[in-house]
Amino acid sequence: MFNQADRFSAFSLSALKTALFLICAAPLAVMAQEWPNKPITFIVPFPAGGGTDVFARPLSAQLTKQLGKQIIIDNRGGAGGTVGASIAAKAAPDGYTFFVGAAHHAIAPAMYPNLDYDIEKSFIPVAMVANPPQVIVVNPKNVQAKNLKEFIDLLKQSPGKFNYASAGNGSSHHLAGEQFKMLTKTFITHIPYRGAGPAMQDLIAGQVDLEFDGLGSSAAQIKNGSIVALAVASPKRSAAFPNVPTAAEAGLAGYEVSTWYALFAPKGTPQPIVDKMIAEVQKALNTPELKTIWTNNGSDTPNLTGDAFGKFVATDIKRWAAVAKASGAKLD
Repeated sequence: MFNQADRFSAFSLSALKTALFLICAAPLAVMAQEWPNKPITFIVPFPAGGGTDVFARPLSAQLTKQLGKQIIIDNRGGAGGTVGASIAAKAAPDGYTFFVGAAHHAIAPAMYPNLDYDIEKSFIPVAMVANPPQVIVVNPKNVQAKNLKEFIDLLKQSPGKFNYASAGNGSSHHLAGEQFKMLTKTFITHIPYRGAGPAMQDLIAGQVDLEFDGLGSSAAQIKNGSIVALAVASPKRSAAFPNVPTAAEAGLAGYEVSTWYALFAPKGTPQPIVDKMIAEVQKALNTPELKTIWTNNGSDTPNLTGDAFGKFVATDIKRWAAVAKASGAKLD
């Protein structure tokens, strides 16, 4: 049994721990209140013009208004988004650098065995910001097909004749293409680019035949007729493109791929700042301006933040590892 002296010592130790916690927590609370007091950088791991950019730039503009400090977009493309991720992972965790990651970064561990960062361990998940479906788009001059069934028939008649562009090795575009080939038992040559923007430019120009692209980076080109959408890889049709069938409706069951985009903070970023950014992102996504932009680019406004989003990423890593193994996808 504790005697009175023991109880007093235990009480004193508890009081000391509480006091130390409050002393340590106070500077963090003050830091969050004062943050931000200078511009913030969003590292986007692809060149301008791709799907990541399509959502990152409007979001950064809205957050600039809300926070009263400039959000600067820093495009760092290369190696399927892993170059930018590596740079972001090494950034100072002071709340002034964030990383705009994507579904590509859940795929990368299965494709790049020697990454110098870990998307789960090197970052703090902040929030998913968009989740548009993939869309199968073709250059109408190169691909003479009115629908997905005709296109698959063309592929089977001429194995190896057609090629598809991707945002880079190990990107969701790449794995979506490999999954499509596996499901349809066809062969299409993979042409990796340094981002969805350059890939789209060559698709429009007819240098490549098709792309398994995120709807966000294809929307404008579909609307102006530069490319043709054969199907969206989602359970339901996109509100922005109600005339484009789902893959299942077009005869390809089981083909569902989304290209999510999200905000991460370097590991070690103070939690009060992360929490404040989560709140600001949620506020931004619910503005009429961003809701309209997101809808026009084929995405809803997701509500997935913090640990819940982190669990989603962990599940997606396992899912894409299984696809990579089953399809035999390799770096080209």
